[in-house]
Amino acid sequence: MFRALAVLRVVVLGYTVVVNVYRNNYDRPVLGWSCVAIMVVATFVLIAVYAAPERRGPALLVVDLALAVAMLLATPVAKGPWFHATIPSYWIVGALLAWAVRWGWRGGTTAAVLLGAVDLLTRSHVEQKDWGNVFLLLLGGSMVGFVCESLKAMAAERDEAQREAAAAAERARLARVVHDGVLQVLALVQRRGGELGGEAADLGRLAGEQEQVLRTLIRSQAAAPAPVGASTADLAVALGVLGARPGTEVALPAGVVPLPREVVSELVAVVRACLDNVDRHVGDGAPAWVLLEDLGDAVEVSVRDDGSGIPEGRLEAAAAQGRLGVAESIRGRVHDLGGTATLDSGSYGTEWTLRVPR
Repeated sequence: MFRALAVLRVVVLGYTVVVNVYRNNYDRPVLGWSCVAIMVVATFVLIAVYAAPERRGPALLVVDLALAVAMLLATPVAKGPWFHATIPSYWIVGALLAWAVRWGWRGGTTAAVLLGAVDLLTRSHVEQKDWGNVFLLLLGGSMVGFVCESLKAMAAERDEAQREAAAAAERARLARVVHDGVLQVLALVQRRGGELGGEAADLGRLAGEQEQVLRTLIRSQAAAPAPVGASTADLAVALGVLGARPGTEVALPAGVVPLPREVVSELVAVVRACLDNVDRHVGDGAPAWVLLEDLGDAVEVSVRDDGSGIPEGRLEAAAAQGRLGVAESIRGRVHDLGGTATLDSGSYGTEWTLRVPR
């Protein structure tokens, strides 16, 4: 944008010089032509200074706008109070658009208001065309500023998308490397250990557990292409780690599910408690399924097993005996988060449905 503005500065400077040569209507010619010379020198100096992005700071923008205002203020002195056209003419749009490019529509509007006010206040008689010129300044400054803000936002989104695409490609590459190497070796150790028996069987079991951990890590990374803020965490990644438990399958949405870190910590603790109950009442390594759904205004996590279910009255009896695992670890935690914990149990198994508002 500043390179395009440099070309525009040269164009409006040429127009300004030609108009002043044609009119040559100065009461004080020395002052008038001095102003023209200052604009010629300032144009090329500003183009050179603006070429370095690190120099496009507030000080440079203020000097640029101050020069435009000074040329307007010099007009009634050089031409007399009854002038019709200012010395800088369209040259002032260089400073106006620089503010719009740098600070968006707010900067463009601010510069337009200042330039328009100075233009009108220096005139002894304000005509309709003068009001029209001020209106064009306001329109041009605000619209160019708005477009520049939009372009900056789109560029930032494009850069973020490129970074995410590069990160996703790298994760896919690493996943292929892990799958083709480490996972296959672990699977082989697990299979051969089971065939050999004895201590080799224990080694095979450990290899199988580590294989499950790696697969869960790969799935979790694939489900979370974008980082979250310091005060939030991705619930999908946090629950994905629970797939390391033998027999557990975790189904996650494709995108990130950001929630406050304390909420994520509590929900993970609740799901762990549910899985602990599966180990305790159904059996170590018994099949269990964890499903996470992002509903927009809430998140819902379901934990299901295919055991024999909870006998009727067992939870009430446990609470009466002071064993509050379900009441406190599951329902209590979810209730503190403002959510609900629903239990569905029968001969087909047990399912907890945990719903927490966002």
